[in-house]
Amino acid sequence: MPPSPHDPLWQAPYRDPDDEPTRVADEPTAQHARPEPPAAAAAAPARRRLGARSLAALGATALIGGAGGALAVAAFQPSKTTTTTITEASSGTGTRAFAASTSGGAKTAGEIYQQSKDAVVFITANVTETQQTPFGPRQSQGQATGSGFVISKDGYIVTNQHVIDGASTVRVEIGDRPAQTARVVGQDASTDIALLKVDGTDDLPVLLLGDSAGVQVGDATVAIGNPFGLDRTLTTGVVSALARTIESPNGYSISDVLQTDAALNPGNSGGPLLDASGRVIGVNSQIESSGSSPANTGLGFAVPSSTVKRVVAQLRADGTAEHAYLGVSTGDSTTGKPGATVASVADGGPAADAGLRTGDLITAVDGKAVTESGDVSRLIDAHEPGDRVTITASGRDVTVTLGTRPQTAAGQGSREQAQPSLP
Repeated sequence: MPPSPHDPLWQAPYRDPDDEPTRVADEPTAQHARPEPPAAAAAAPARRRLGARSLAALGATALIGGAGGALAVAAFQPSKTTTTTITEASSGTGTRAFAASTSGGAKTAGEIYQQSKDAVVFITANVTETQQTPFGPRQSQGQATGSGFVISKDGYIVTNQHVIDGASTVRVEIGDRPAQTARVVGQDASTDIALLKVDGTDDLPVLLLGDSAGVQVGDATVAIGNPFGLDRTLTTGVVSALARTIESPNGYSISDVLQTDAALNPGNSGGPLLDASGRVIGVNSQIESSGSSPANTGLGFAVPSSTVKRVVAQLRADGTAEHAYLGVSTGDSTTGKPGATVASVADGGPAADAGLRTGDLITAVDGKAVTESGDVSRLIDAHEPGDRVTITASGRDVTVTLGTRPQTAAGQGSREQAQPSLP
């Protein structure tokens, strides 16, 4: 598969060219931001960590849906109850422009920043990796940094999975508080969401999780994060598109992604995308990158808050999240008819067992119309492993019992991802 122009948002720090590499680049294309550790900053502002050397960490991140989509992004329902409550905002449609004052429900960008900045988190993940060399195994030390935000007063923090992937320890700086160690409660590579926890507190500032389903194109957005190590940086924009599809760290698709023109850069990964009332409508995760060095191009992508809520509930309960699995990869129809063409079928998967075949044109899932590949992902999203669904394919109805998604799409014969389809 060709390299993707989408890049997650973290990086490696500048280092002496004669130094050992910060982290092994084991897969192509994804660029991330890793500024210097907090102890290295000797003067105010304490977290002004400029500069970055790019580092590949993910497989090719997914492109905008259109030429392809993924089947089997699950309905993310909690499997058991927990005692800690995540603070959530009530539903409602977004406000399309920042207000000049606090009249109504909308706020100015400055007001949103003041109410939100102390709940934005600077995350440093310490990584130890073993490299195989001609002289035997060799360990290298490195750091990854990104952003996050507090969702409960007792210390639950949301960030991207790729920010803390492989970390031996995670340190967080919440607002102006001293750095402290956070434990990883759980992580889900299929949606690029991770949940952290700091203990011994019950008075942290929080951000409210809003309703991404009510967002409309043109709604105002605010992003707060740590681009290039510049902590708690605010940028503004609008929701520039809805229902995009991006690829997750483990090769599956994330559907219903929000697109924004708010400036996002390496270091913004895991930070909040806020609406005009200051509610979190997405987690900033990837950018469209036109060159080898990732930087803002006016095309940023955020995992929607509706997905975040469901995944976080599972992570808090079990430390993992399960997703329904159909076992096919799809592309848009090439026949001129609406639908999604089955590009491949995983051997031994649910679709294969039910009789779906390569070349089938999927036109409906449980009677709901499929006009393009991404529709299948969104419709499968509404289900859990074990659910039975009816797939209308090439004029016949096929009943499929959905399975549980494997840990990675690679090598399964069922790489459920979006294929290149950029304007």
